[in-house]
Amino acid sequence: RKKARLGRQIPLHRPCLQRFLPRDFSPSLDLRPCSSPLEISSKGSRLCSPGGTPAPKSRRLPPRLAWCAIDWEQVRLLEPLGAGGFGSVYRATYRGETVALKKVKRSDRNRLACRQSFWGELNVAHLRHGHLVRLLAAAASAPEDRESLGTVIMEYAGGSSLHRALYGERAPSPPRCLRYARQVASGLRFLHAAGIVHLDLKPANLLLAEGDVCKIGDFGCSRRLQDLRSPAAAHPCQLGGTYTHRAPELLRGERVTAKADVYSFAITLWQMLSRELPYSGERQCVLYAVVAYELRPAFTPAFRRAAGGSPLPELIRDCWQADPERRPSAAALLQRLSSPELRL
Repeated sequence: RKKARLGRQIPLHRPCLQRFLPRDFSPSLDLRPCSSPLEISSKGSRLCSPGGTPAPKSRRLPPRLAWCAIDWEQVRLLEPLGAGGFGSVYRATYRGETVALKKVKRSDRNRLACRQSFWGELNVAHLRHGHLVRLLAAAASAPEDRESLGTVIMEYAGGSSLHRALYGERAPSPPRCLRYARQVASGLRFLHAAGIVHLDLKPANLLLAEGDVCKIGDFGCSRRLQDLRSPAAAHPCQLGGTYTHRAPELLRGERVTAKADVYSFAITLWQMLSRELPYSGERQCVLYAVVAYELRPAFTPAFRRAAGGSPLPELIRDCWQADPERRPSAAALLQRLSSPELRL
C-alpha cells in the first residue's frame, strides 16, 4: 500500500519531470469503452448526403483499402455505446447485420492525434482472429458531418467491456479472468506476428462478445512496427493512450516495441484479479514515480486471494519489468498462461 501511494509523496521538481517525460506528453485517463464525441442527427435514420439522397461510397481511402469502403446506403445508426477523447461508438446495422460504428472527430487542438486515431483503426483491416475485433468497412469522411475525420465499421462484439464487468456487481471469477487473459494473449501474439502494436491495452478496450469470448478492440493508438522504424515516424507520445497502462519507455519517448503491449497486459491482468484501479494520486506524480522509481501496482490482499498459490505474481512482475528486453514476448506469455501449474 505504501508503495502504491508513492505518487502522492514524491515532490514535483520541474527539471526531473523534463528529464523523464517528453514535453508534448499529454496522456488521457479514459476508462470508457473507447478511447477515440459526435451527435446522431436523427436516431435510427439513414446517413444521407446534403441533398437528401444516399451518399456515394468514399473514394478517399488508398487503393489497398478500396475493398472496405463504406456503402452508406446500408448504414443505419441505432444507439450510442460510448465516447472518448477522439470520437464515439454507436450500435448500428450495416448490410442487415448489427455492427459497431465509430466516428473519429476532427479536432483543431490535436489534428495529428485525430488522424492517427482513424488510420490506426485501419491497421487491422486485413486481420482475422477470434480474439480481435474485426474491421468491416471504413471511410475517410461521413455524410452531413463535417466534424468527422473518418468512420470505421466493426463487428459488434456485444455491449459490455471487461472494465464494466470487473467493476460491476457480478465480477468474473478468477478462473474466468484467467481464461480471458489467455484469450487476450492469443490475440496479442497474432497482432505482434502481423507487425502491429496496440499501445492502448486496458480492460475498457477488451470486449466481451457472445459466447463469453474476450476480444481486443479500439485500435486507434495502434501502429505498424515497420512505420515506427522509419526516420519519419511520428513521436510515439502523440498517440495518446492511457497513462496508467503505458510502458515507462513510452513515457520517456523511447523506441516503441511489441513489449509495450506486454507491460499493458500486466497492468490489465493485475486489475482482473484485484478489481482495483492501478494507482491513486495526481497524474504527474504517478508518471514520475513509474519512470524514475519503477512504481507498480501493489499486490493487495484482494489480489493474493484471487491468485491463490499460483505463480501469477511472478508472471506479472516479469511482464512489467522496466527494461523491455526482460519482458516475455506475447508468445512466451501465452505459453506460461497455459501452463498446468497455473490453475486458479
